[in-house]
Amino acid sequence: MRRILATLKIAGRALRRNKLRTLLTTLGMIIGVGAVIAMVGIGNGAKSQIEAQIASMGQNVVLVFSGSFSRGGVRSGWGGAGTLTIDDSEGILREIPGVVAVSPEIRTRAQIAAGSQNWNTSIQGESPEYFDIRQWPIITGSSFTAQDVRSANKVAVIGKTIADQLFPGEDPIGQVVRVKNVPFIILGMLTPKGLSVQGQDQDDLIIVPYTSAMKRVQRVTTLGSIIVQAAKPTLLNPVQQQIIELLRQNHKITPGKDDDFTVRNQQEIAEMATAQSKTMTLLLAAIAMVSLVVGGIGIMNIMLVSVTERTREIGIRMAIGARGRDILLQFLIEAVTLSLIGGILGIGSGFGVSKLIAAKTSWPTLVPSEWVVYAFLVSASVGIFFGFYPARKASQLDPIDALRYE
Repeated sequence: MRRILATLKIAGRALRRNKLRTLLTTLGMIIGVGAVIAMVGIGNGAKSQIEAQIASMGQNVVLVFSGSFSRGGVRSGWGGAGTLTIDDSEGILREIPGVVAVSPEIRTRAQIAAGSQNWNTSIQGESPEYFDIRQWPIITGSSFTAQDVRSANKVAVIGKTIADQLFPGEDPIGQVVRVKNVPFIILGMLTPKGLSVQGQDQDDLIIVPYTSAMKRVQRVTTLGSIIVQAAKPTLLNPVQQQIIELLRQNHKITPGKDDDFTVRNQQEIAEMATAQSKTMTLLLAAIAMVSLVVGGIGIMNIMLVSVTERTREIGIRMAIGARGRDILLQFLIEAVTLSLIGGILGIGSGFGVSKLIAAKTSWPTLVPSEWVVYAFLVSASVGIFFGFYPARKASQLDPIDALRYE
């Protein structure tokens, strides 16, 4: 133990003797570890945003889209053809156990107007259950009702952006907004949600009864999609499979033929969305790891120079009783110390850069605690790996040749 403490003191003294060289050597590790922490923080921040966006869809949601079928070798994709009907949505709610709510959906964009103001926005036709499924409460006023749906009444719920653009400084409740020259009375305004992960304003929309959207706005007889809510997460896959079977039966799709609809549950959507973010995070971290390797090469280079400079010192130590393993341990400790100092400072700089990015760009950053541990262990490993060769070279010097070295 005493021998180890003495070796640590000698190693520390050697590092303090060349402060500038020590600082420059650790700089590579600082940049490498800092880059890894910052990149992981940015990637995980993006992932958390995507997960929050998926969660904003509601709980236990299954989405049914029109289209995604083949005709003559051409696939239409989601929403490529109006293949879903109101009967489909009613059948899903009526016949599939575990389904607690359904919202037939139709979407479009249109120019709207109120008084002297006008605005181009998203128009969504939904059922009253949509607000509960999406967990999107009305902040002022009220929602439309099932009776409004049955009668295709000209009523609407708007987002905050619409209120700000068409009714600045006014109460929008009870006002009239014209959608494709059709007057709709505003019943309520939604709680603001802000920007989505893609930077889209979620409050820039008008929601009307889906029957009103079909008959008065779009003048169509089919739906674009259906939002289905299951009673609990464990029912997502069974409900999804039963929806597929029911729609194939309703649409008279024979075995071996492609579906004319697409069904995705919330878990699948989340996995698809976060997979890209996870891949990007790993790619950024891998690129940042290159800086760690460069830092390690810098440590090896400096340690080799140090061995050459201190050849005579090594010879004297061996002459007075130091063994090869003592010399090996000394230089290995110096290399690991350089690496760990760089790792600790790099972790701090990585957090600092992450916070700066978050403050300047409003982009959230999240650094998992395990990545801090990984960065610390990697920096120590780099020191051992790149410091071993110079340390071994020093330990194998012949004492007589070392004493003769000028």
